[in-house]
Amino acid sequence: MLSPDDVSRLCSGRHGDPFAVLGPHAAADGKMSLAAFLPGASAVRAVTPAGRRIAALKPTHPAGLFEGLMARAKRYRLAVTWADGSEQVLDDPYRFPPVLGELDAWLWAEGSHLRPQDVLGAATCTLDGVEGTRFAVWAPNASRVSVVGDFNLWDGRRHPMRLRRECGVWEIFLPGVGLGHRYKFELLAADGRLLPQKADPFARQAELRPATASVVAEMLPALPHSPARQAANALDAPISIYEVHLGSWRRRPEQGDRWLNWDELAEQLVPYAAGMGFTHLELMPVSEHPFDGSWGYQTLSPYAPTARFGEPAGLRRFIEAAHAAGLGVLLDWVPAHFPSDAHGLAEFDGTHLYEYADRREGFHTDWNTLIYNFGRTEVRNYLVGSALHWLERFGADGLRVDAVASMLYRDYSRKAGEWIPNVHGGRENLEAIALIKRVNEVVGSERPEAVTLAEESTAFPAVSRPTFAGGLGFHFKWNMGWMHDTLTYMQRDPIHRVWHHGEMSFGLVYAFNENFVLPISHDEVVHGKGSLLAKMSGDRWQQFANLRAYYGFMWGHPGKKLLFMGCEFAQEAEWNHERSLDWHLTERPEHAGIQRLVQDLNALYKASPALYRQDFGPEGFEWIDHQDAGRSVLSFVRHGGEGVPPVLVVCNFAPVVHHGFRLGVPLDGLWRERLNTDSAFYGGSNVGTPLGAAHSEAVASHHRAQSIVLTLPPLATVFFEWAG
Repeated sequence: MLSPDDVSRLCSGRHGDPFAVLGPHAAADGKMSLAAFLPGASAVRAVTPAGRRIAALKPTHPAGLFEGLMARAKRYRLAVTWADGSEQVLDDPYRFPPVLGELDAWLWAEGSHLRPQDVLGAATCTLDGVEGTRFAVWAPNASRVSVVGDFNLWDGRRHPMRLRRECGVWEIFLPGVGLGHRYKFELLAADGRLLPQKADPFARQAELRPATASVVAEMLPALPHSPARQAANALDAPISIYEVHLGSWRRRPEQGDRWLNWDELAEQLVPYAAGMGFTHLELMPVSEHPFDGSWGYQTLSPYAPTARFGEPAGLRRFIEAAHAAGLGVLLDWVPAHFPSDAHGLAEFDGTHLYEYADRREGFHTDWNTLIYNFGRTEVRNYLVGSALHWLERFGADGLRVDAVASMLYRDYSRKAGEWIPNVHGGRENLEAIALIKRVNEVVGSERPEAVTLAEESTAFPAVSRPTFAGGLGFHFKWNMGWMHDTLTYMQRDPIHRVWHHGEMSFGLVYAFNENFVLPISHDEVVHGKGSLLAKMSGDRWQQFANLRAYYGFMWGHPGKKLLFMGCEFAQEAEWNHERSLDWHLTERPEHAGIQRLVQDLNALYKASPALYRQDFGPEGFEWIDHQDAGRSVLSFVRHGGEGVPPVLVVCNFAPVVHHGFRLGVPLDGLWRERLNTDSAFYGGSNVGTPLGAAHSEAVASHHRAQSIVLTLPPLATVFFEWAG
């Protein structure tokens, strides 16, 4: 018989070691004692798997505790008669051995388990010939943890778990629980407080908000390494990224303005982006998040694709469709912070388990979110595993890491006295830096075809340099300075641009310090900033001309390209995450012209190795003239190495035509026009160099022996390729 204390704690749901008292245990005279806690049962018998009676268990507490004796070493099931007279035969969860292997437990404890989602969370399996689901959750400071769900009336008394003290993980195998069942974890803090029910940190699927339960889902098998994707993601490959917020790219107004699901997105978004000539899609965060208005950047389930677009396997089908169309897929990934929703990670086991305890380290005042404790071994393991999960299980080509600057600095967006220095008295977050390096090293070793991109807005050194060379290990870094300077220039009236010419050329001072992506992202078209078109100066015709010239400059400039959805057809309204893009604008000539221009810029870009092959070294770039402020003209040459014809890019940011414009060139011969943003095809005035080509002359100009004479259209960028 169980002790009164054990009985009391079991029946009140406060027993921290249920496997010590429930299930079979050795008794005297070669017998086994058997205890089962089944609230709502009126009678319980132990039976063989074939249904033959082994023993009747006696009720020993009205809450539903039954006890008895049976022959030792017998496999058994529980035949239960419920209070309503119904009968059910169950497998007893407390007869099964531990489900977490010793090696997995120790790898998790030391923080080196590359795939912790394989052993933590919920996974269907067969144990001792019985089908069910194993559950495991890290909560080292809890005094009791139970699985609750739609299979046990969400009653925390029914399935308390076993604590693996060597790693702080609670675990249990529940027979009969399968795919699609909803569940959470119910925890008691060390002081006995009942905590809010928690979603599974390792959930592979979650309910659609506002519901908050986790869902038992299949584990997708790992995908093999792809040499083709490795080549497409290389530093010397053409990379032109279309950034997308899936919930507002396009909707179904005839069906309540609902979102497209994964398969509809594969049918519509993939061919559209591929047809526009982009090489990659970048999806704003698709991991599960409770608040639509965070756009996914306040995620609570870094292992689960959001239910907004369908089941998790749909994301994999979407990525497979993108790859089949020649598109890579980059996913926004958010390791910097998480929201404080009660069902999430905040004070998970009654302590600050996932977040820093001190508010000066653990709270983001900008976003009212919590900061991961980057110094805790298991938290680092949790995040590294998440990064690898998206690449390995879904086939993503890479991760764009959000808010890296906020991770690197302890004083990020904090006043004096509101932050804690590191162990050396400095402002760098050494633990976060170590995590970032670890993530990038694991990605490099485990998924060599994948890339990581840093959204990092400071001058932190060597962000996109290998860790063995002292860098953070990212493949690419967003060039926020370039974006800010050039957009500031484009907003100026052309009459004032003469005084600010350096805003367009300054980016080349540091262009090769990092492997830069030139980002025109969602952040530039929200929060009252207006659309990209609205930023352009001048009347309506000039606004479109300025935007065309700017895109030409961007595609000619060293660095990979990124453009937010809607910008490719000059969306007029500021982006609103709650509604579709204004696709009707593409029926208007001036907007259709911008769309055709972006399509042609992508085509020219991919067809001209000079524009991408040597993006990250000075050998790939040559100024012709960056000092012609009086005429607001910039001219430069892009080189792609031996055997690759160079491309000359000339930008006129004045609203006047420059006739007879002499320009020095590095090679003699014919320079053929490849693209002119002032073409009538794009909505321009159709001004250009006669016959679309210029032969060099032996007339010195711009410190070069050869020169050509051009007609530069107003507010336009023109590309010329050397034809020999």
